[in-house]
Amino acid sequence: MVTILDPDQQYALAEGDPSPRHKVSNNLPGTPAFCPLVRRTPDLAAFSQKALGERAREAIGRVRPDLVARAAAFILLNDSKSSFAIEGERPSGQRAARWGQAIAQAGVRPLSLDELDRLQRIVIGDARFVRLGLRDEGGFIGVHDRDTNMPIPDHISARHEDLESLVGGLIAFSDRAARGAMDPVVAAACLAFGFVYIHPYVDGNGRLHRWLIHHALAAASYSPPGLVFPVSAVILRNIDRYRAVLESWSAPLLPFIEWRPTVSGNVEVLNDTAAFYRYFDATAHATFLYACVEQTVEHDLPQEVRFLQAFDTFSEGVQQIIDMPTAQAELLHKFLGQNDGRLSQRARTKEFAALDDAEVERIEALYADAFERDRRNAK
Repeated sequence: MVTILDPDQQYALAEGDPSPRHKVSNNLPGTPAFCPLVRRTPDLAAFSQKALGERAREAIGRVRPDLVARAAAFILLNDSKSSFAIEGERPSGQRAARWGQAIAQAGVRPLSLDELDRLQRIVIGDARFVRLGLRDEGGFIGVHDRDTNMPIPDHISARHEDLESLVGGLIAFSDRAARGAMDPVVAAACLAFGFVYIHPYVDGNGRLHRWLIHHALAAASYSPPGLVFPVSAVILRNIDRYRAVLESWSAPLLPFIEWRPTVSGNVEVLNDTAAFYRYFDATAHATFLYACVEQTVEHDLPQEVRFLQAFDTFSEGVQQIIDMPTAQAELLHKFLGQNDGRLSQRARTKEFAALDDAEVERIEALYADAFERDRRNAK
């Protein structure tokens, strides 16, 4: 039986839909409504062979469960904050925690338009000034001319008339890629970047786009149970490359989109553009996402576990010197970290005035030993 895609050339479903009558197996990852493709480049083939998901599970399996739970909680909140930071926002602690909880649930519920709408409501929080649900007008990313209010787009979103079809195709792609055992990271890249190019909502698209990465990885059981890969934190560290990857498709597309400005400063697309969002080459996007996942497995996850191990060593050692509540030990650690392992004169005369010189000296030595060992293990 012949496959539609050559799996040696492009990423396809490992388990396609056979048509015995035609002697063809449909291993396309999507449907006519949404089907981006990814070329099997040497870089991507090398990433696939690293089995990063399995390596993460094996590494986490060697760590005490209580440490894993604490690391997972910090990573989740950090990823939520990073996703807002990418959009230039600094959410309240409560809002960041709510979005972190939504990230933790990625992959639990089937993807649907209702689920995306629910997530948009969580992202926006106060919706008094934002229209919820699919757009009912055009959309673009860019700026306005200060004098004329003329739109200056860097990216033009899909026409609102095409949104139901495109989002429906995207949801079908998600289900089909998971059932057909497509490479999870490649599928996540197609799904997430396809969503952000479509840009179906007035606001919240960027955070939902990164949530979809977590959804695809969790739905395929690629990420360790109970633990998310802090992809947004890695993206934030590589923000220029992230923007370059986004523009690798949207910028060349602009000359092919006919549009005119509206009186409200928006854009109205005049030609049929749906195919631009249904079928695009996501090779660069998959390569970028794989590099991000590799950083989380080789750097972020081990770093957080090492930090917690070092902090526990430090905290337990402090208790041997002086009986101190956990909150005070955390504050002590914070002060030492801010002053290269030395307790500042201010801290010694205020918050920790009760410590004598000998105790301070022992605590500083304890800090140096615990966290120097952490730095050595990181190398």
